[in-house]
Amino acid sequence: MPTIAVQTANGEVDQEVHAIDRLNSPPQRTRHIVGSNNVDGCPICCERPGFPLVPPLNFAMVAPGVYRSGHPNRQNFSFLRKLGLRTIMYFAMEDYPPEMQHFIEHEGIEIIHYRMEGNKEPFHRIGCLVGCLRKIQRWSMTSIFDEYRKFADTKVLADQEFIETFDHEKVHYDPRYQPEWL
Repeated sequence: MPTIAVQTANGEVDQEVHAIDRLNSPPQRTRHIVGSNNVDGCPICCERPGFPLVPPLNFAMVAPGVYRSGHPNRQNFSFLRKLGLRTIMYFAMEDYPPEMQHFIEHEGIEIIHYRMEGNKEPFHRIGCLVGCLRKIQRWSMTSIFDEYRKFADTKVLADQEFIETFDHEKVHYDPRYQPEWL
């Protein structure tokens, strides 16, 4: 259940969202603002002093303020809180489980939900998305595939073909919203 998070200083969604406009299904957007930041009283969101910060499975920085990961769980909440996330892009058919839904509502995080089939063949959703983003950033194919294989396990051939044939010149975006790292 891959997730990609986009953090922006002014609450706008980074350009990465616009680069995936070609997906078949439109995203579902939700935004929750909670007036209280008191997480000590909540058994789900509570801080756990003395416990290590645990990143979600397959967590990595994609660009400054943009991260990728597998589906977070309760053990990751303190770590995610430290990132100051404003938006999460979620690529899966199912809704977030109740604990995660509670966390995002409590933290006031916007969810952009693209309903897509699972990460089995032929495509590993986040790996393909990041690989295509790397082409837009003009990374070499060797570097793109090295990064892709770090997260993909054995699901490489079909995805690598997709990334290789992806035409980054056809991705149009408004330069006014182009992040510095693109």
